Amino acid sequence: MRLALVGPTASGKTRAAISLAERIGQVELMSMDSMAVYRGMDIGTAKPSPEELAGTPMHLLDLVDPWEEFTLREFQGAAFEALEDIAGRGSHAFMVGGTGLYLHAVVDRLDLPERFPVVAALLQEQADLPGGLPRLYDRLVEADPIAASRIQPGNRRRIIRALEVTLGSGRPFSSYGPGVATFPPTDVVMVGIRFDPSVHDPLIEERFGQMMKSGLLEEVRRLAGTEGGMSRTARQALGYRELLAHIEDGVPLAEASSRAVDRTRAFARRQWAWFRRDPRITWMDPASDVPGFISELLADRIGAASGC
Repeated sequence: MRLALVGPTASGKTRAAISLAERIGQVELMSMDSMAVYRGMDIGTAKPSPEELAGTPMHLLDLVDPWEEFTLREFQGAAFEALEDIAGRGSHAFMVGGTGLYLHAVVDRLDLPERFPVVAALLQEQADLPGGLPRLYDRLVEADPIAASRIQPGNRRRIIRALEVTLGSGRPFSSYGPGVATFPPTDVVMVGIRFDPSVHDPLIEERFGQMMKSGLLEEVRRLAGTEGGMSRTARQALGYRELLAHIEDGVPLAEASSRAVDRTRAFARRQWAWFRRDPRITWMDPASDVPGFISELLADRIGAASGC
């Protein structure tokens, strides 16, 4: 049996997953968080402590140092290995987290293209030139018109990524997999916590305040001061980017904190927009007893499968 619990940030997914694992036994957790892969980024990513896990294994945490880049393809490979290991021990995999693309890549085994850093760097330089981005978009229209039709002409990141793959692999970017807008049948039992701004907006502010009391600013200062520093990707993590602006650029701490809360709230809305498209997810209200809800859902599905 494989499970997945999704929902907006600050909705208590990990805590609920740990509680359910303790309740049903033989469960190993898998983090579906793109930033929890970085060692030392603990407070801001809300990683559970060893004491909180209380012996429940949790995979896909602390995979790389914060100065390293870590791609979705690499994450997917690590997740597949974890799934095999968990199944080999006769345990159940419980995927929990809010990075929708990462979960989708694992659950639906998306065909992901490789990275071509030399090509990407050259494209970045070309995009920086006057009129560079429109020229790159025209080049994408010629090389992969299907991909171009799905990308806004001003979306620099996606234009460069599509061209990077098309030029680097010799294969159109649009040819990789069915895409993130398809939801094929899966044996993963998927449950989601519904987004409610009246509930989650205050929780997000409260949680960030608690993170600051727990030493988030000191954590960011320490990471920024290490020899390797933080990678371009790690620096974009919620809260970290804003506190780095305070540490490195002198943005007042109150303003940086306010920006972090606002960006996290906006992110929660994007998470909801992503997950709500998936018809395979069974939704529950934020106030629900999440472990109890999932336990009942599993019992119903097991009973239906056995014909009881």
